[in-house]
Amino acid sequence: MTEETVHLARGGTSVVLDTTTPGVPAIVYWGRALGHQPREALDALVVAARPQRVSGGIDVPGGLTLLPLEAFGWQGTPGLTGDRQGTGAFPALAMSTLDVTAHSVTVSAEDPVAGLRFTALLELTASGLLLQRLALTNAGETPYEVRSLQPVFPLPASALEILDTTGRHLRERSPQRHLLTAGTYLRESRRGRPGADSTVLLAAGEPSFGFEGGTVHAVHTAWSGNHRFSAEKTPTGVSFLAAGELLLPGEGALQSGETYEAPPAYGSWGHGLNELAARFHDEFRLRPAHPRRARPVTLNTWEAVYFDLDLGRLKALADTAASLGVERFVLDDGWFRGRRDDTAGLGDWYVDDTVWPDGLTPIIDHVRSLGMEFGLWFEPEMVNPDSDLAREHPDWVLQPEGRLPVPGRQQQVLNLAIPEAYDYILGRLDAILTEYDIAYIKWDHNRDLLEAADARTGAPAVHRTVPALYRLLDELRRRHPGLEIESCASGGARVDMGILARTDRIWTSDCIDPIERLVNQKYTGLLVPPELQGMHIGGPVSHSTGRAHGLEFRASTAIFGHYGIEWDISELDPEELLRLGEWVTLHKAWRTLLHRGHLVHADLPDPAMDLRGIVSVDRSAALFGYSLTASSASYPPGMLRFPGLDPEQLYRIVPARTYRGQQGNGQSPLDWLQAALDGRPLCMTGRLLQAAGIQAPVLLPEHSLLIELHAVPRVPLSEGF
Repeated sequence: MTEETVHLARGGTSVVLDTTTPGVPAIVYWGRALGHQPREALDALVVAARPQRVSGGIDVPGGLTLLPLEAFGWQGTPGLTGDRQGTGAFPALAMSTLDVTAHSVTVSAEDPVAGLRFTALLELTASGLLLQRLALTNAGETPYEVRSLQPVFPLPASALEILDTTGRHLRERSPQRHLLTAGTYLRESRRGRPGADSTVLLAAGEPSFGFEGGTVHAVHTAWSGNHRFSAEKTPTGVSFLAAGELLLPGEGALQSGETYEAPPAYGSWGHGLNELAARFHDEFRLRPAHPRRARPVTLNTWEAVYFDLDLGRLKALADTAASLGVERFVLDDGWFRGRRDDTAGLGDWYVDDTVWPDGLTPIIDHVRSLGMEFGLWFEPEMVNPDSDLAREHPDWVLQPEGRLPVPGRQQQVLNLAIPEAYDYILGRLDAILTEYDIAYIKWDHNRDLLEAADARTGAPAVHRTVPALYRLLDELRRRHPGLEIESCASGGARVDMGILARTDRIWTSDCIDPIERLVNQKYTGLLVPPELQGMHIGGPVSHSTGRAHGLEFRASTAIFGHYGIEWDISELDPEELLRLGEWVTLHKAWRTLLHRGHLVHADLPDPAMDLRGIVSVDRSAALFGYSLTASSASYPPGMLRFPGLDPEQLYRIVPARTYRGQQGNGQSPLDWLQAALDGRPLCMTGRLLQAAGIQAPVLLPEHSLLIELHAVPRVPLSEGF
């Protein structure tokens, strides 16, 4: 390999760069690890990837480099747009230095005429993700405004279909797929946070790629504000993905010597979405700050009591929770001054002595005496106009030119980029956390941002408030080691690697209806591992959809994640308490595997059938959940195939013994396998379970069954049967 060709390999991924392209280097290969390649073979790959001159084209064809620019013949969307008050819009940034390490490349480039310097860091992480960090410095004497700086990721020619997600409050992560055709497919968030309709990643792959097969690539930007994803296919046949920040007017303005750093952008790939998602999950789990202890089973009080914070009622709820094995009790909204409903009080972060004359000590002491941790709800970035904070500091509210934006949930948004506002919020939260024994914060963010401008200047302020939020979270964790924080944004409206670098889980959705959650959790899991997804058992009737479901369906669809309860359980009868306690016990028994193993989804042809599971790292055990979400077109339903297993390992297949739900016409789901071999459990190899599978049990629609797989010693066939 010559110095003109760079091959990075790590985590099952290879990246090959051509460093001789005009401007800055180009990625000519990104995907499955290539292994050792002869020097001449890699050099030949680089040469073979160079575009040819064609009829009607420019004399020096431009390629997709790390920073594609018109100055070097690129005619697609440029990687950088900006200007000096209408001039200098076409920079020619050319590489000046190249620093290569075992797993990274750092490129420096400059354009002395334009007065710009550019750096790009490419790194292959241990999990096999491709990380890009781009930065642009104004080296000129006059102001320069960055309009966009977007990391780009090349796609193979086989990437012909796009997958992303959309949604709304109570229905986030709805998947949508379509062809990647010539032109640009663009997804933007202008909500000041990613938003309930945002996509956690943008993926492109082979036609009909699924969770188990088909090569697919995807990108994600680690940013909690406005962002932009795009997929583009040019007339030259070049296709690529891009991910970056969406800058509002003036937010990218650079004075002489200042630098704009684009948010980190991550690329993953896989043979199927299971493998692609596993790279993201491994990346989270390799972080030093990733939660290592068992994720505490949590009861959150919101759907149990809402704003009715009667101490006796809360104590009774805590007593019942502790008796079931719950390990964390979280007091939700309504505990602070003036907060009797959601129209007032936000910003006045003092314990309301009209509700809590002795402070929070009585409920916290009671919870702690039961052996549970105590958690508390905050919404620090928001303010109600009906609050002392808003009346005393109206200029702390994000607003353009002295008028308030259209309200959302009767609230407005604080400008944390104002030092005084930041100091106030930090001081109040620090005071509460110092006074009381609080192990956990549920950090909410219940509205999109509109007209998010600095009241003092009228300038857009989203770009400055996101780093302020990050500093606030970092400082609270520094002052209170061990504090865990949940990112809740009216459910799943802020799910990204930027916020998750500073928090310990997300609240995946405000909708706990298991039918909705099956889809939501499946596609949130493309990025976020199960242990960072709040998955709770709701009440018998969903508060957000009105659907009624049995406990088995509600509990089994939540069991794989950070388990919890969002339900008034204080008046359940003994039988209901026994059954709920069995589910908590089952989760704890599998918790280590569930939160360290590999999440897999099966591609089944019948859309009514859903099979997902988690396989231990050594593939010696697995827990799968089979759900029938609607009536099946076939009766009995089709075969279940189990992905992710060791092909050579023999597994014992056992239905989990928690099932007490209704059965369909036919034998009980608890006995459907044992009957095959005179009552003995069925044993099959991983290869057979994935290639052929087993007949699915007969269930009524909107019911689930958990299936355990346990490795058994290899024995001769005649002895084993």
